Amino acid sequence: MVQLNTRNGRPGLRREGSLRARLLRISAARCYPCPALRPLRPALALALLLLAAPVVAALPEHAERVVDYDIEVRLDADKHELTGTQRLTWRNPSDDAVPDLWFHLYLNAFRNSESTFFRESGGQLRSDRTMQDNWGWIDVTALRLAGGADLLPAMTFEAPDDGNPEDRTVARVVLPEPVAPRGEITLEVEFHAVLPRVYARTGHAGDFHMIGQWFPKLGVYEPAGMRGRETGGWNCHQFHAHSEFYADYGHYRVAMTAPADFVHGATGRRIEARDNPDGTRTWVHEQEDVHDFAWTVDPRYVEVVDRFVAASDVTAADLAAAAALLGRPAEELRLSDVEIRLLLQPEHRAQADRHLAAAKLALRWYGLAYGRYPYPTLTIVDPPAHAGGAAGMEYPTLITAGTSIAVGRGPLARVRLPEIVTVHEFGHQYWYGLVGSNEFEESWLDEGFTTYSTERALAAGYGEATANAELPGGLRVGAFDMARMQNGPGQRFDRIRTPSWGFSRSSAYGFNSYGRPALVLRTLDGLLGEATMARALRTYHERWRFRHPRSEDFYAVVEEVSGRDLDDFFAQVVEGPGVFDPAVVRLRHEEVRSPRGRIERGGGVTTVDEAMARLEDDAAELEVRSIVELRHLGEVRLPVEVELRYDDDTTERRTWEGEARWARWEIVDARRVVEVTLDPERKLALDASRLNNARREEPDRRAAALWSLRLLAWTQRLMGMVGL
Repeated sequence: MVQLNTRNGRPGLRREGSLRARLLRISAARCYPCPALRPLRPALALALLLLAAPVVAALPEHAERVVDYDIEVRLDADKHELTGTQRLTWRNPSDDAVPDLWFHLYLNAFRNSESTFFRESGGQLRSDRTMQDNWGWIDVTALRLAGGADLLPAMTFEAPDDGNPEDRTVARVVLPEPVAPRGEITLEVEFHAVLPRVYARTGHAGDFHMIGQWFPKLGVYEPAGMRGRETGGWNCHQFHAHSEFYADYGHYRVAMTAPADFVHGATGRRIEARDNPDGTRTWVHEQEDVHDFAWTVDPRYVEVVDRFVAASDVTAADLAAAAALLGRPAEELRLSDVEIRLLLQPEHRAQADRHLAAAKLALRWYGLAYGRYPYPTLTIVDPPAHAGGAAGMEYPTLITAGTSIAVGRGPLARVRLPEIVTVHEFGHQYWYGLVGSNEFEESWLDEGFTTYSTERALAAGYGEATANAELPGGLRVGAFDMARMQNGPGQRFDRIRTPSWGFSRSSAYGFNSYGRPALVLRTLDGLLGEATMARALRTYHERWRFRHPRSEDFYAVVEEVSGRDLDDFFAQVVEGPGVFDPAVVRLRHEEVRSPRGRIERGGGVTTVDEAMARLEDDAAELEVRSIVELRHLGEVRLPVEVELRYDDDTTERRTWEGEARWARWEIVDARRVVEVTLDPERKLALDASRLNNARREEPDRRAAALWSLRLLAWTQRLMGMVGL
């Protein structure tokens, strides 16, 4: 069942907030009825703050082990088929007697044109489209209790999201007896799968095989209270065009067999590799504390092995800066060594150092910011150009990167495509792998947090203004520029917190899962300050590492750490639709002249005619009434800092609380307001248009001249490139 979680049932409804926030509001309001207590206010306020201070969570070392997978699988590389067996043990994490098991059979998304995935996508994902008659599927050929009853006749296909009777991506198995509370069950499963030609994360392209979401995988049984559930039940969604995944943590041991001349990579540690008499090789990998397993083979891979060495790749200055920002001892932030395996296409060999440097940047930045990467390995897979659908994807300890042979040459030498994709997909080790969000229902907790963190990491490594690209002619693409370029007044129809299949269109899913959440978090940066935001994200990661949070859990941590009631903020920017677009719509002036008519003066009434008023004006130094009109052009209303610049070049800062849709300020002074600027320090990254954030009494022609010169320079370069 889909659970659409909103705070108190509907977006925008206020609640009391966290304990810390409530206590801070009490102290701020000075609610001390007894006058004798007034001298004690500072001490009482401090005591309340200490009482409500966030508890620093220790970094968990292991997940609750809910499921074990022991799998043996063989790849027929010519037919692109898998034949496998798995022994599966599931431990009931609840106090419920569970009568059934629900499985994901993701490869059936590619089974035919009637699957929910195909109906929603039309056979296309991102810019990749399936080829004619390119189908893939998975069949469960045997299913039984370990050493016991045959369960296959009890397996049915379910469509909990859309009721599509043709969709076979979710299967339910009714058990002979319920699994007892806190009990366990072991199944033996056999399956046969055919891989599609890759266009949506998994499949083959010639000898290249990216094998993801390939085995029967259990959904998540959520006990009552988990992620807001009122009663326990299975969370097991169909495979949708834009959805990703959600599973429980456990232990994987997987033996993979493929042709011996293929180069292999997989989730986890390689504990064995053996050659077989039939010309194949078997690789055995094992990993605990993960919730998925993927693998790849390709005879063309160039394997490069490097190592992240914490003692040398993290400097004392790095540790000291992180410790100061987080308010933690440096010793607490130390990282672990990691083996990095890079599987490159031969034509991208020259980019090996770029991928490795990006991986080390990510291991250092994410580790210091959120907590050490706990696994001993990281595998980076570079798909070939004709398998772009497999690029830019994340699995535990294994990510697929994405680059082009053109990157690193000529005018594209400093387009950081290898770095962007590597750092982003590694980021999912934290905001998907370690903090196990439900990507079906709340994709922003995964993609949005990763996009924000990616831009922060790239800015640390390559500079805030040049994080994504440096192009000829001085054109630079900074850390959050890509997200800002997607934003605009038209992005007002979808909520961030929407199930992945519930957005109005594909671009709305993309913006509200990636770019807009990154801008929300960047805006929180500006509102809370860098240190508070860093501590909130660290606390959230620590508290929900190896667990499954929902949006309310993040809200609660931010309120706790910041001591602020942010209900209205999250209700507007996450739970509700609309855009944030404050604007200065008018700046005009009036002279403040002497009054005319019947005026009360000195206890009497005087009639002042026009001639008398002019004489008074001539004798006095007239003031000016500067009239400033502000308006929210979008639905979201947040407090905005406003800078007023006067004709004597002095400035004044005010706050427009923004609760109403518009405001008019009348400023009477001997000075004229000659310029009004909203959000002068650009803290509010969510702003859909900064072109309306300022208004001057006289236009500034310098900006137009600068852009004209830049346009002329770019025109000359383009003409030179085409030989004109």
